[in-house]
Amino acid sequence: MDYDYDVLIVGAGGAGLYAALEASRTGKTAVLTKVYPQRSHTGAAQGGIGAALGNVEEDKPEWHAFDTVKGGDYLVDQNAAVILAEDAVRAVYDLENRGLPFSRTPEGKIDQRRFGGHTRNFGEGPVRRACYAADRTGHMILQTLYQQCIKSDVAFYDEFFVLDVMLDGDTPSGLIVFELATGQIHMFKAKVILFATGGFGRMFKITSNAYSNTGDGPAILARNGIPLMDMEFFQIHPTGIRDMGILITEGVRGEGGILYNSEGEAFMKRYAPTMLDLAPRDMISRAIMTEIFEGRGIRGTRKIDDYVYLDASHLGRAKVEEKIPDIADFCRTYLDVDPAEAPMPVQPTAHYAMGGIPTNVNGQVWTGEKVYPGLYAAGECACVSVHGANRLGTNSLVDLVVFGRRAGQHIAEYVRNAPQGRVDKDRARWWKDRIARLKSAKGSHPGEIFDSMQETMMEKVGVYRTGSEMEKAVSSLQKLRLDYEHVSVHAGAENFNAEVQTVLELGNLLDLALHTAASALNRQESRGAHTRDDFPDRNDGDWLKHSLSTLKDNQISFQYRDVDVHKWEPKPRVY
Repeated sequence: MDYDYDVLIVGAGGAGLYAALEASRTGKTAVLTKVYPQRSHTGAAQGGIGAALGNVEEDKPEWHAFDTVKGGDYLVDQNAAVILAEDAVRAVYDLENRGLPFSRTPEGKIDQRRFGGHTRNFGEGPVRRACYAADRTGHMILQTLYQQCIKSDVAFYDEFFVLDVMLDGDTPSGLIVFELATGQIHMFKAKVILFATGGFGRMFKITSNAYSNTGDGPAILARNGIPLMDMEFFQIHPTGIRDMGILITEGVRGEGGILYNSEGEAFMKRYAPTMLDLAPRDMISRAIMTEIFEGRGIRGTRKIDDYVYLDASHLGRAKVEEKIPDIADFCRTYLDVDPAEAPMPVQPTAHYAMGGIPTNVNGQVWTGEKVYPGLYAAGECACVSVHGANRLGTNSLVDLVVFGRRAGQHIAEYVRNAPQGRVDKDRARWWKDRIARLKSAKGSHPGEIFDSMQETMMEKVGVYRTGSEMEKAVSSLQKLRLDYEHVSVHAGAENFNAEVQTVLELGNLLDLALHTAASALNRQESRGAHTRDDFPDRNDGDWLKHSLSTLKDNQISFQYRDVDVHKWEPKPRVY
């Protein structure tokens, strides 16, 4: 055995770091990450973290929980939403006490801004709920938690890529890991394993996700027989930088930014007369695509890659530089556009996975029928479920700090008496042979498969979906998975052979793309981010339920789980 720990955390974003920090109170804890922790994708979260502090105007956690349920088109588990909203307040103050430099009101309190879908008094109008640190909120959370982990003697293994999990029955016993620097395969022994590997937006052609967001955690557990939940719900954020997908935070609209079409019209008044540009993301993405398809995009081509304008120039240079400095830099660097003087060209961009590894509110992997003792997940790779069919802005950071923290606290208690499962050395040998075969085979280059997967998902499983197109997507992805069996690595180096890792990541993405496309085809209704032309209405009678997908022999099969709707009865979702 190469390494022996009590607790292994896979992923060094906000959820993984918070879990590691809490777990390290009682267990010898290590974090394995394929990037350096400071570069984890949590750092890309810009605009804020929602918490009903009421520092700027009256607010309540109950209102936050209701907005979360309504925003998720009532597919949210309501007990989890209540916990999310109540624990958000505690988690934000905990982060403040650990040193996070929030932006402040003149009185010195944590400042708060508006974000889409967040309302006062159950929908009366927008409320200032997003706590923020300029437009670097995720970055500040990441830095704060990383420093606390170092202080707490958490061990870090940077550029270690996890290949597989070892299970002894339903209990984890360790991990099999590829070290990028040496090309070596290592075995890590542990009593508890938590996956916090983030999202998998790289399956789409236009995405705000980093290159590292390849869904390794969900793909690994799915290959080990654990079903994935609600994979059909993938959020397309309305405002990515044109052609690149880099995110323009919703905080721009929270500060007063307005969307315009080619006719100079502020078109959101047609789609959300109360919330306007602060409607939930799925509604604004559909509104933008409708404007484009009806010829009112800036180019007017009616094609999917047309765009609209997001204008913040009326806010004035001082406010732009104070409130959204990083966004201003992005636009000047990538577009040669100064947001203080001119509108920003934006288009919808694949952003966030609402589905993933099913867990309970303590982060334990849980299918609804069975809990896997010692196996946890948190953050975007997990599905609690608090986002349902559409996540509200700021609730990604809330999710990862609330449930990363809760999972870590649960682990700290569980690990005291946790059993050590049997490790499987044959699995490590299998992975050594697998990588050797990739290097020695004379197969095809994976580039065409990668491009085809991304184009298929963007065009056929994007903002608007139809049954016939999704059938083609499923068929195409099944063929790509078969083609993938014949790819090889062309670089033979042992040290820093990134091609090995890239090829293996592609395998993870292909699996999750098939889960997503097949789950979308299976759900015959429109709900939240899942909008079908052939089934335009929400159908609570048949589809108010979670889907659980399993991949075997290149086919997806389904089971279902009830949604917790004990507090608020589903109603039409209007803003």
